[in-house]
Amino acid sequence: MPSPSTGTPSPDWTDPDCPVARTLDLVGDRWSLLVIRDAMDGARSFTEFQRRTGIARNILTDRLRKLTAHGVLTQQTAPSGRRLQYVLTDAGRDLFPVLLTLRQWGERHAFEPGEPHSTLVDQHGARVPDIKPTGADGALIDADTTHVQKTGGERHR
Repeated sequence: MPSPSTGTPSPDWTDPDCPVARTLDLVGDRWSLLVIRDAMDGARSFTEFQRRTGIARNILTDRLRKLTAHGVLTQQTAPSGRRLQYVLTDAGRDLFPVLLTLRQWGERHAFEPGEPHSTLVDQHGARVPDIKPTGADGALIDADTTHVQKTGGERHR
């Protein structure tokens, strides 16, 4: 699969015209999103990712390579100077709202009422408020108030 920045269509894309499908092709599997989650939470080394996720070494190696190749992670020399560490790129940090939305959906739909779960808090310890998408006019938007405009001007859902 070519880099998304090349703009070169690839037969490997699930749906070459759909940004959602391309994003899922790049980062949409369970392990990739958990690696990204942990990188956002401070994990940097192969060992940290493996300990936090429980992922098999071969799968973790594959995901780290893929995320690095697609510009979500980059490798840098660790402060000790003895090994490399993985750090989110700007593109990787841009996935924060995606993970936040998944987290908030999970809080509402993946737990029984009262069942304990982790909570994302800001730098002051306050729970991060729910994301509420708004349109250009500031009004709330959802699946009923938006549509996909395909290339060539077609409208589809």
